[in-house]
Amino acid sequence: MGATEPGTRAEPGFTVRRPARADARRNFDALLDAARQAFGAEGSGASLEGIARQAGVNIATLYRNFPTRQHLFEAVYKDEVEALARMAAELSDLEPWDALEGWLRQFVSYATTKKAIYDAIAHREEMFVTGRDMIHAAGRPLLERAQGAGRAREDVSFDDVLFLVNGVSGANFVQEAQRDRVLAMALDGIKAQK
Repeated sequence: MGATEPGTRAEPGFTVRRPARADARRNFDALLDAARQAFGAEGSGASLEGIARQAGVNIATLYRNFPTRQHLFEAVYKDEVEALARMAAELSDLEPWDALEGWLRQFVSYATTKKAIYDAIAHREEMFVTGRDMIHAAGRPLLERAQGAGRAREDVSFDDVLFLVNGVSGANFVQEAQRDRVLAMALDGIKAQK
């Protein structure tokens, strides 16, 4: 990876321009939040003007932070992956099954957003590899801890769990309540049988 611009933090597979000033960071974060919601609800074609309006900023502020729609897609993806990693650390004080379940519920939200923008960022293989590695590093210890406590099935691998939960998040549910019921059934399949 080449040199980075001032104010840019580069990581393998990711380049994010998070502003240094507090007011600019607030706008940046508000845009990411609005974009996540819009992409989750409307898909990758969501209106950039609508995203800016939802964030409470003008379109010029959006383009100053994200010069192209692609930059916004990638920033949302990176933010979602980092949120999953942070959440794993925050949940580590909970009972092992509660920590795993809480993290997997957050993973469904991440997977829904990823599904909405996947085609737009699919060509960024290095970014996906970095994201996958971060997700595994965050979630695998939660599964292993639940298995060690006898709360999760021993014959389940972390990849098995991700395939199962990705399947749930990839379905086109009519209502969020239906998705929650199906996810609860999937989680029951991961639990150790007493």
